[in-house]
Amino acid sequence: MTTTYVPPDGGVHHTMLDGDHVAKASVRGPDGDFEVFEVRSAAGQAAPLHVSPWTGVLYVLDGTLTASVDGTTYRVPRGGVLTMPAGVPSTFSVEDGTARFLAITSGDRAGRFFADVAATVPADGPVDAILTSLAAVTARHGVTVRPV
Repeated sequence: MTTTYVPPDGGVHHTMLDGDHVAKASVRGPDGDFEVFEVRSAAGQAAPLHVSPWTGVLYVLDGTLTASVDGTTYRVPRGGVLTMPAGVPSTFSVEDGTARFLAITSGDRAGRFFADVAATVPADGPVDAILTSLAAVTARHGVTVRPV
């Protein structure tokens, strides 16, 4: 494992349907791999309910999230932490205004997924085009979108 420093405004931006996911670090080590993202999202930018093959930990820096994990709804204000286990249906949305939070994911696959979504799923366009592109990306990365 090597040391990584990313300045406050650094990182790779992945603009997605649910906000801007900034890749801050990808860590591969003898105790396991994980990735760190800073996410900025606004009210109305929700990801569809989905099942991911990685675990996520959300730590809210600013704003308030409403999240659904395995059928239970959580209100997560500034300073709150929520875990989203791999393999269970989950999503989040911002209650009002904007929110900024850290998302830490297990393994090294989430960043590739975010990059693929940002590159191939149009953020604004016909709903059919968005859904078709999203279905192709999720299939490539082992993510399953669930009906609400």
